[in-house]
Amino acid sequence: MKKLFGTLLLVVGLATFASAQRYAYVDSQYILESIPDYNKAQEELNKLSEQWVKEVEDKFNQVAQKRNEFEAEKILLPEEIKKQRLKEIATLEAQAKDLQKKRFGVGGDLFTQREQLIAPIQDQIFNAIQTIASERNFAFVFDKANQSNLLYADPKYDISDQVLRNMGIKIDKNK
Repeated sequence: MKKLFGTLLLVVGLATFASAQRYAYVDSQYILESIPDYNKAQEELNKLSEQWVKEVEDKFNQVAQKRNEFEAEKILLPEEIKKQRLKEIATLEAQAKDLQKKRFGVGGDLFTQREQLIAPIQDQIFNAIQTIASERNFAFVFDKANQSNLLYADPKYDISDQVLRNMGIKIDKNK
């Protein structure tokens, strides 16, 4: 009897504990798109990216032009000059690849700029979520954006607008 009572008490206790936990979710993509500073940062990143893509393309076009010129003239060139030209082409190609890596590689200029412009905004969002979760006693706050595993979410548990209000951002419900 004691064993049955103990098991029953444990089951009731676990059920009470499980039902006491509160959950919410946010749509981080919606939040980001509602923040004017984020949109400005994205525009700036897009401009820089376009500029750097053109810069890298110009370098690779220069390599292609030098290679084409070499192919057209190589029959007439002495061996020593051929070697020198091939070395110049290889050097230009290495420089183009280095520039591409510097601009777009891991830890490159685009990554650094994104960190400088976007990270403070993400920190603000995280702090606002943390504040709301703490105030309303949410055990978990999920993100439904960006390929999350959240298959269904009841809109009444969406705190995205509260996060925006907490950050001082006006919400236009007509959008």
